[in-house]
Amino acid sequence: MALRDLVQRARSVRRFRQDPISMETLRSLVELARWSPSGGNLQALKFFLSCDGKTNARIFEHTEWAGALRDWPGPGPNERPTAYIVIVNDAQIRPSCLGPDVGIAAQSMRLGAAERGLGGCMLGAIDRDGLRDALKVPAHLDIRLVLALGTPAEEVVLDGPREGGNVAYWRDDKDVHHVPKRTLDELIVPL
Repeated sequence: MALRDLVQRARSVRRFRQDPISMETLRSLVELARWSPSGGNLQALKFFLSCDGKTNARIFEHTEWAGALRDWPGPGPNERPTAYIVIVNDAQIRPSCLGPDVGIAAQSMRLGAAERGLGGCMLGAIDRDGLRDALKVPAHLDIRLVLALGTPAEEVVLDGPREGGNVAYWRDDKDVHHVPKRTLDELIVPL
């Protein structure tokens, strides 16, 4: 698959079928993060992996979903992710996390998931203290991002901006999830 197609396919998915994901698949996604660039090559990111129902439920409890869909409480019990990767920064290696490292690692894993036909959602809206307690995360590991994964159970369509330049994602009357993207010309600043 061409990189452009893969990037377009790696959209945020918020509803999932309940197909299991193996620990080996999660490990292969972390392998992609391991090969990704890291500031100063310090490789301070570490990863908690979950693909069992009990741990998944503990993680889900501390996440928030789709802030732009104000009337939607998040995925229902039969729509929730079947796996998670919790990205943490090891403060014993790098006391202050580099945000780009997290984004690069998460995107590498998302692209790998999309290549395997999986969907995912990068969640930054997390109750970090609650998740730390639920997973018994040691104090030196700073929770940065949760990557929720599963087989997509929704259609995601890329569109242009809505009226007035609105780029908030939305769902139509057929429950198709629309993600407006600005045009290329809007993004390039002329010199």
